[in-house]
Formats: sequence, structure tokens, C-alpha cells
Amino acid sequence: MHITLGWIDYAILAAYTAFVIGIGFALKRYMKSSADFLTSGRSIPAWVTGLAFLSANLGALELVGMAASGAKYGIATAHFYWVGAIPAMIFLAVFMMPFYYGSKARSVPEYLKLRFDERTRCLNSISFAVMTVFASGISMNALAKLLHQLLGWNYDISLWICSAIVLVYVLKGGLTSAIYTEVLQFFMIVLGFAPVVYLGLKDVGGWDALKLSLVKVAENPAALELNTKSFQPDAWTSAWKPLLAGASANPMGVDWFAMLFGLGFVLSFGYWCTNFLVVQRAMAAKNMSAARRTPLIAAVPKMIFPVLVILPGMIAAALALTGKDGYRLPPKIVPESAYVQAISAVKDAAAKNLDDKTTFENVSKAIGMKLNPTKVAAVVKASATLKEADLKDGLQDAVVENDYDGVILSLVKKYCPTGLLGLALTGLLASFMSGMAGNVTAFNTVWTYDLYQAYIAKNKTDAHYMWMGRAVTVVGILLSIVCAYLVSHWSNAMDIIQLVFGFVNAPLFATFLLGMFWKRTTATGAFLGLLGGTGTSALFHALSCSAGNPLGIKGGYLWNLLGTQLQDMPKFLIFPSDMAQNFWLASFAFTVCFLLTLGISLATKRTKTDEELKGLVYSLTPKLKDDEQNFLLRPAVVGVILLIGCIILNILFW
Repeated sequence: MHITLGWIDYAILAAYTAFVIGIGFALKRYMKSSADFLTSGRSIPAWVTGLAFLSANLGALELVGMAASGAKYGIATAHFYWVGAIPAMIFLAVFMMPFYYGSKARSVPEYLKLRFDERTRCLNSISFAVMTVFASGISMNALAKLLHQLLGWNYDISLWICSAIVLVYVLKGGLTSAIYTEVLQFFMIVLGFAPVVYLGLKDVGGWDALKLSLVKVAENPAALELNTKSFQPDAWTSAWKPLLAGASANPMGVDWFAMLFGLGFVLSFGYWCTNFLVVQRAMAAKNMSAARRTPLIAAVPKMIFPVLVILPGMIAAALALTGKDGYRLPPKIVPESAYVQAISAVKDAAAKNLDDKTTFENVSKAIGMKLNPTKVAAVVKASATLKEADLKDGLQDAVVENDYDGVILSLVKKYCPTGLLGLALTGLLASFMSGMAGNVTAFNTVWTYDLYQAYIAKNKTDAHYMWMGRAVTVVGILLSIVCAYLVSHWSNAMDIIQLVFGFVNAPLFATFLLGMFWKRTTATGAFLGLLGGTGTSALFHALSCSAGNPLGIKGGYLWNLLGTQLQDMPKFLIFPSDMAQNFWLASFAFTVCFLLTLGISLATKRTKTDEELKGLVYSLTPKLKDDEQNFLLRPAVVGVILLIGCIILNILFW
């Protein structure tokens, strides 16, 4: 059921859109060179880059994906913060930013060129470019789905208009425009979603009442189509105990090793320490001190963000179990193309008076989703008196498969009156746009400096590269739109984005770890190791799948080609959930890349001297003297304080 916006809601949306476009036009006059457009000329203060560092990650992954995972997996989703983010952000600030910023590299691939060679740079540039357009597409797909489901706006029109808005302000103000709008977007996201969390928690009766409801969810998740088996009572409310009990004892389907190594080490450090999308924000800071403080500033709100983004999903699961006010977890949307066959099957069953079992099979096959037999039978029985629109509503209501990405949207519908709805919708709009803008600005920098200037058009004028930066921004937006249509096959944005990170960031982190901290790492070892790690990701995904998914785009497609059915696959290649599959994929990709790079480096000669590697390798670089007079503000000290805070949170929700 769609809702209608009031004039104040439209006014808030219009004011926000006008403001972000205005920022782009206001900053246009400062874009005098390619460095200004693509890297902000390293001129931005730490508090701005810190909030932008956080906000660039607040796309579909954060708001939609985390709320979806909160409903699907419970409080264990907080590990993406307390295990999978904070330690890596501290490591980036204390150890890695001095290399990135001190080397004067304009991008992460350019650092790889300085440390290794052009081959490694080229491979990383291509894989990173693919990753950014996918991540951008995920944000825009989620936004277009949201506008379609909430307001009834056409999916395609919503996708293209929102992409055009992002294009305008990035095209005018470049990275600087993206960073300053990301700061605005951070505050809009907090203001838009804090009321939803407060009202939802109040509605379920507070934290203690929520935990009691989630105990019942854990004991009977099949009632909400969350899982096919029951778990211990604390499976949705305890962060560590279900994991320590083994993969079969928690809804995420992972054990402590997969969580700590797969997420906490490989995916986490691979994303926060090597992903140019976030590193770019720190590299835009005005000096080394500001660059190192950037991830630490971002880590403070990051620690408490689970309250804003995961708690809504847990609230939704509790509300759905009690069915309060008729609430249910949002079902997958039946595509218009499926209704024609489904309605025909309904009318045919009614005309021929088919039995319930045959009718259910025919309608289920036409829609292609799991349905409620009782509701299908009711639709067939009443079909003679129902109009086509009512038949569609009845069939949609019969769908029992959950669309987890719609969880946060369903709560916005439930709790936001006019005015507050406009604020919440603007917060969602801000999150998706920041996700898209962040990825597009990273994409245009890597394409212009690391592919176009390096291999296609060398020694051109700065004006030419600035023109190319603008032109490829348009290309990046168009490719993001293509990817948005592709990723619409996944019901949880978090699952698909972790898969993308596993392909790119997991093996890349192994390359960085050896390259920065072992001077014996050779260019050939790095290139072949990275290639082998990425190839391992592809092979692992082609051979494995998660329970409940058909063989194909979500994994196991090699078995499909060989004519092997899911039930005939080796059991160790079938994982309990998409997330478990992603964690193990990342672990294998990292391990293969690490071992290959290590072995090949020992078997090949170094091509760079110690002098050439100064400032690029930890042991060969003079230790950075921290001139911060206040002891408590030094990066290492702040990092320790943040780690202690993180440990306390893990203990509190053990």
C-alpha cells in the first residue's frame, strides 16, 4: 500500500535536493585543475573528512542492508561494527595513513605502482572500478525500490532522476562537492532515523520487552520465514554466545573463526584499509595529522551506529511475530510480468474447479515465489467477484518470502506522520546518494589517473585530464544504473555487497599487508598473488552456494553448467547463509593471495632497492614523530581508547 506525501514532506525533499545541487554549483569556481576536481587539492579539515569518511559508507550497505540483517540475523550484525570496522579504522589511522599520505600517491592503485609495478596497479584499478560501480548500483537500486514501494513512483524513472541529481552536483564540484554533501547527509541520516528507532522501541515496550519477543523469534523463526530451524533463546539478542556454539547455532550460519578471520580480519581490513572509496576521504585532508585523525573521528559515531541501523531490523522482527497492528515483514514484490500468468492460473483453477494442491502448484510456478497455500485458495475462491487490481493485491499478500531490504521502509511507513515522513525519506535519499556519489568520485579518480593517464593518453595537459574526469563521471553514473538493474536479484543488499568486497578487497589486503610490512615482497609476487586471489574468489563462488538458493547467479553456477543438481553437490560447499558463504570466500581468497605472493616473492628477484622503497615499506621508513602536544589526542592513544570502548560493547552484548 502506497502512502501520500504532504506538502511539508515535498518541501523538505525539495529543499534538500536544491541544497546539495547548490553546493555543487557553489564549489564549481574552485575547480581549476584536475587535482581540485579529483582529489580536492588536499585542503579539507579533519572534522569534515572524518564525517565524510563515515558518510561515504552510509549508502544502501548501512541503512538498508544493516536493518535487513538486523531482522535476519539479530544483534550478531553488530559485528560488522565492533569486529568488522573499528579495529581496521584504527589500524588505518595509526599505521597505513602515513604511507598513503606521505607517498603523495593520488590513489590506492598509484601507491601499488610506487610499491610494486604497473601490472599490479592496472589489475587493482580494473577490479576496483568494477567494485565501485556495483556498490553505486546497489545504493541506487535500493533507493529506486524504496520510492516505488513507498510512494508508488515508477522504478525506472526514480532511478534515472536520482542518478541525475548526483551527477549534477558531482559534475560541478567534484570530490570536494561530494565530501561536503556527505557531511550534510550524515546529519540528515541521524535526524531522519532517530525518531523511527525511538518510536519503534517504544511501540514494542522497550529493550527488555524487545528481547523477550526475540526469544520467541529464535525459538520459531520459521513463523516469519527467517529460517527453517529453531535456535537457542538468545540467538537474536546475544552477539557472541550463539557464534561460540557453532555455525548451526546461529541464524547467520557462521562460527567464531569465520567471524574473526573472515569478517574481522580479511573483509574488515581489506575494506577499511585498501578501499579507495574511504581512503580517498582521508587523503583529501589538509595535512598528515588531519589525515590520520580522519578514521579516528569517524570511528566514534561508527561505534554507536548499530542503535540507528541494526535495532530497527530487530524491532521489525519482534513486531512481525506479535502481528501488532497487522504488521508483517515486507514480502518480496511480485513483478508485473508474473501477474499475467498468475491471474490466468487463478481463473483457470476457478473455472475448472481444480483441487487446492494443483492450484497452488500452478500459481506458485507462475509467480516464482514461495506462497501461503491458504491465502492462494482464498484468492481462487473469491476470484469471480474480484477485479484485476484486487487479484493482484491478494496474490501479493500470499507471498511469504521476505524482502529484507524493505524492513526500514516498512517502519518508516508505520511510524512517520507528515513532516516526519519527509525527514525520514530525506535521510534515506541522503544515504543512497552519498553511497553513489562516494563510489562515483572514487571511480572517476582511478579511471583518470590510474588507467587513462597511465596507459591510454600519457603526457596530456591538465585541462584534458580534468575534462576526462568530468566525462567519466557521466560514464560511471550510467554504469551504476546498469548495475542497479543487475543487483535487483538479491533480497538483502548486505549479502551482495559483502560478496563484491570478497572478490576485490580480500585478496588486495593480503597484497598490501605483505607489501607494506615485508620489503622482500616482489612485484611479480604481488601481481600473480593478487591475480590468483581474485581467481580463487571467482572459483569459490562458482563451486559453492548457500542453502535455499538455486544454483546460478548467487553461486554454484559451475555445477549448473555440468548438469549437477543442488542435492548432488558436496555438502561442504553448501553454506547455511549467503553471509557465511561470503565470509569463507573472502578467507580463501586472502589465504591464496597471501601464500602465492609469499612463495613467488621468495622465488623471484626484487626490482626495487631499499632507497626506492623508503616511505612505502614500514621497516624502511623513518618512524613518524607525533608532534601532538596533548598526549590523549595522539592517534595511537586515541586508537587504544576506541579499542577499549569496542571491547566494552562486545562484553555488554556478549
